[in-house]
Amino acid sequence: MSSATSQLNHTSAVRMNRIEISATLAVVNEAEKLRFSGVDLVDFGAGEPHFSTPQHIKEAAIAAINGNFSKYTAVAGTAELRDAIAKRHATDFASDYKREEVIASVGGKHALFNAIQVLVDHGDEVIIPVPYWVSFKDMVQYSGGKPVFVETDESQNFRLTAEMVERAVTPKTKLIILNSPSNPSGAVMASEDMKAIARMALERGIYVISDECYVYLNYTGEEFSLGGLTEVKERLLVVGSLSKTYAMTGWRLGFTLAPAPIVSAMQKLQSQSTSNPTSIVQKAAVAALNGPQDCVKEMRADYIKLRDKIVAGLRAIPGITCTMPQGAFYAYPDISGTFGKGGMKTAADVAKKLLHEAHVVSVPGEAFGTTKHIRLSYAASHENVERGLQRMNKFFSSL
Repeated sequence: MSSATSQLNHTSAVRMNRIEISATLAVVNEAEKLRFSGVDLVDFGAGEPHFSTPQHIKEAAIAAINGNFSKYTAVAGTAELRDAIAKRHATDFASDYKREEVIASVGGKHALFNAIQVLVDHGDEVIIPVPYWVSFKDMVQYSGGKPVFVETDESQNFRLTAEMVERAVTPKTKLIILNSPSNPSGAVMASEDMKAIARMALERGIYVISDECYVYLNYTGEEFSLGGLTEVKERLLVVGSLSKTYAMTGWRLGFTLAPAPIVSAMQKLQSQSTSNPTSIVQKAAVAALNGPQDCVKEMRADYIKLRDKIVAGLRAIPGITCTMPQGAFYAYPDISGTFGKGGMKTAADVAKKLLHEAHVVSVPGEAFGTTKHIRLSYAASHENVERGLQRMNKFFSSL
């Protein structure tokens, strides 16, 4: 144990010992040190669109600044924004949410954190599919809950089924977290499985959080949100984000669609932390949601090309296998075939050597609950994807 960790254990609240720093943030920090020292990196680490925010969204923010829209708003967001969120979702997924069933937050991560803290109490069990997004486990543990992990099979493209989830349910199960398309694997659940899980949860009095931050980056041809299944609304929370859909990561705007009492509880919690999302960002978000959606289709089309390029390149590298992601913008290759070479024994070893020797940024699979993978974000220019693949091929071929 480091002296810094020991000191933290003696000075911080006990709940802080239940969580760790975000693994992706740790990778970003280490990469930033190298970049600052002048190293030319190809960054496949952070999950962030390489596109610029569309012009009409930026112009709405500029207009808000010039119009002095800079005061506090309602904690849950302006009526205009909440209505725009509900309308966009209804248009795209045939859902039926009213303003009081919508809350805007400071990014999708904030929305998920608030939702989990509101729902989960000490001793409650929360079902989380593996591989999982890095923060799910820590958010549950921070609330005092117990993560119950459901392993998926790489040979089945990390597909999660209703039967797998149902086997993990116990009398202590309070919540099931679904993430489709998935970060980190890019897996997309069958809509029938998602519906079956939601119906089962309703019957048993269990809540479902459907993390749909990548819902518009679904490459299967089926545009599906669990929020369109109105019969399960009383036990369902749909969490979304503008970050990936509209290339607005730094703007920090996420939302939750949920029963009004849960939205009210989340609003109470948010009122004691961030209060409202930034007023100017709310105006930009309204423009994104109500404006033309061509930009979403154009970005999705390019992500498919980038996906095909990086998967083909990874499959050509000796010792690496890779499933075909069906959504999001991540490849999740199995790099266990390189273990035992160059002193590498774990995914963390591979990621570290890739960073320091090949100058390629990745995130080790241990952060997502698996031990044989690294995550590569292909939300990058075509040139950088090609450069990164060349560096990886050279590195692994030299082992």
